[in-house]
Amino acid sequence: MIMDNMKVIAHIYTDFDEKFGIPRQSGIVKQCRGRIVFEPEYRNVDALDGIEGYSHLWLIWKFSESVREEWSPTVRPPRLGGNKRVGVFATRSPFRPNPMGLSCVKLEQVILGGADGPELVVAGVDMLNGTPVYDIKPYLSYTDSPPDAVCGFADVVRGYGLEVLIDDEQASLLDNESLDALKELLAQDPRPGYRHDGADEDRIYGMSYAGCNIKFCVKGRILRVTEINRA
Repeated sequence: MIMDNMKVIAHIYTDFDEKFGIPRQSGIVKQCRGRIVFEPEYRNVDALDGIEGYSHLWLIWKFSESVREEWSPTVRPPRLGGNKRVGVFATRSPFRPNPMGLSCVKLEQVILGGADGPELVVAGVDMLNGTPVYDIKPYLSYTDSPPDAVCGFADVVRGYGLEVLIDDEQASLLDNESLDALKELLAQDPRPGYRHDGADEDRIYGMSYAGCNIKFCVKGRILRVTEINRA
């Protein structure tokens, strides 16, 4: 298999210690940051020469928590309610023949020194803490963003969002940056796509983010945070 010949060049470290709550696409929550630390074999500053000239990067990485022996030709996208099946190659589902992800992130800082240097600090991540990275490529706006692109069912549902309510006492447990990121994360509705709308209004969901355990409930289009505790 070709995957047997793939080399992990780095790992990315983020505030997501579990899959639940991770943004469904990169760039949706711009405050979500990650630190890319290269494997010893690839800690060579020459490999990053010129990268500071780019604003965004493509990351090719491994769905390390979604590896399966078998694959299905159809999947149920969460944004379609989790009840409608479409072709796997018409989605970005992690359940694929090869567990590979593709993310466009913003390059915020290039760190050449330090014990683990060189490192890259990026924003807009949608990856679990410790995710293996296979490759990094520069984003080229003149080829990677066709002005006439059509995005299938993703165009129809991209405006979906919830109103997020967090009282001042709970909000005070997070710094401003983490609080803003959390609101953006929750507005994307992290609940499983297979839920039945209206049938789970009394259910309390929980997720981990930025070293905190977050509990919330959803009624209609309003998400209310009920509790925030430091992990």
